[in-house]
Amino acid sequence: MDTYKVNLDECGPMVLDALMKIKNEQDPSLTFRRSCREGICGSCSMNIGGTNTLACISRIDPDTSKTIKIYPLPHMYVVKDLVPDMTHFFEQYASVQPWLQREEAIDYGKEQLHQTVEDRKKLDGLYECILCACCSTSCPSYWWNSDKYLGPAVLLQSYRWLADSRDHKNQGATRKSWQILFQFTDVTL
Repeated sequence: MDTYKVNLDECGPMVLDALMKIKNEQDPSLTFRRSCREGICGSCSMNIGGTNTLACISRIDPDTSKTIKIYPLPHMYVVKDLVPDMTHFFEQYASVQPWLQREEAIDYGKEQLHQTVEDRKKLDGLYECILCACCSTSCPSYWWNSDKYLGPAVLLQSYRWLADSRDHKNQGATRKSWQILFQFTDVTL
């Protein structure tokens, strides 16, 4: 484990700012993912101070007597430093076929798939997930059964398509993941 000291007067307010400063000025081999710096892409997910979160939206505590402990997301293989191997997570995501599926062919770009206001409201809270894996890697059921249990992020994505009135495959085997949820978790949605 490495320890770095950062002058907060010469650094931005977020943990990602400190990591970039360390990489640029102290240890160019320090490896982590980053992209948008706005909490939109999810690439800078890591465990900061014992909580899975995004480094770009995690503020540095101004109390310099405290040390910030940063680890890669837990219960995932580590590629290097703060970079977890997300392969299994994204394979699970792909397994629920997270795209609009219709019985009949649609001439995309020429016709629209309308929804009622009520049907559209059913999707609120379902499409905002950025697939950062913070919730899945915080879930004990996922830690112990990730070969069988898809985890909260993938289940949310699966349900997003089940709830979409424009999707015709929402009752078939391609959307079976909700059955798996109740095998491992006692949860109310």
